[in-house]
Amino acid sequence: MSRRLLAIALLAAGCAGSPDQTVRAAVTLAPQPPTDDASKTAKALWVDRKYAEARAAWQAVLKASSGAESEEALYYIGRSSEALGELERAFGEYGAFLERHPSKVELRDEALTFRIGIAAKLYKKGQKEHLSVITEALASGSKTVRYFAALQLSGLPPDVGRQAIPVLREILTQETDSDLVDRAKLGMLRLDPTALGHDGGPSGAKKATWLRLRISKTGKAKPEVSINVPVAFAELLFKSLPDDARQELRKQGYDADNFWARLKALGPTSVVHIEGEDGEKIDIWLE
Repeated sequence: MSRRLLAIALLAAGCAGSPDQTVRAAVTLAPQPPTDDASKTAKALWVDRKYAEARAAWQAVLKASSGAESEEALYYIGRSSEALGELERAFGEYGAFLERHPSKVELRDEALTFRIGIAAKLYKKGQKEHLSVITEALASGSKTVRYFAALQLSGLPPDVGRQAIPVLREILTQETDSDLVDRAKLGMLRLDPTALGHDGGPSGAKKATWLRLRISKTGKAKPEVSINVPVAFAELLFKSLPDDARQELRKQGYDADNFWARLKALGPTSVVHIEGEDGEKIDIWLE
């Protein structure tokens, strides 16, 4: 190093308030590569469900990183906000992540599905401007994203939800997973009782032979409970309910004595949909 360069370096390092202070500040404030410990700490906080602390930790990683590591940080920032119930914030953070065209396909598809799920929730709360996020995903090249968008859309009012029918039909014709197919059937029935080829009335030519019951929780891909029983057996079960079970149903607003008769009167293709206070969703239908 020449004497001239050495003098400049010493001046920049030791003379606060000098004209070279901006050089020193720039060097001091330059982003430093994150250590493995920073990412590990952020992940540990996430696993421990300390979402506020995890978000702050991932924000620190984001500021000090680039490339794949910054993408992962953005992804987990959105996940943390969603876990904290800050849906609008998470919606924007997932959007910022996706705008980077992330290199990891699995993280991209997960962020897309999480964002679609939030868009559906916000739509139900009256924020209908987010509907396009769901409808545009129906044309996604990712089967996972396309199917998820269709299932979410089928839970919205029929005037907008019917856009999901082509993808729901795709599930019915292309897929063999029984839970996925049942969810697609439910979506079709909600949107159009005649979509599965029945006439929707009790006087129709096709008689229901099976009772299907699904209990699921919000955010879960598969139902917690999946029951398929012959109609004749289901009728016996309803008629043999003990008195305490009947009383409990009445407390919840359901008349056990008339429930089965009313369900049969609906005929095949009609769905009884119940949402509990704890986020459980119950669907019962005849097929």
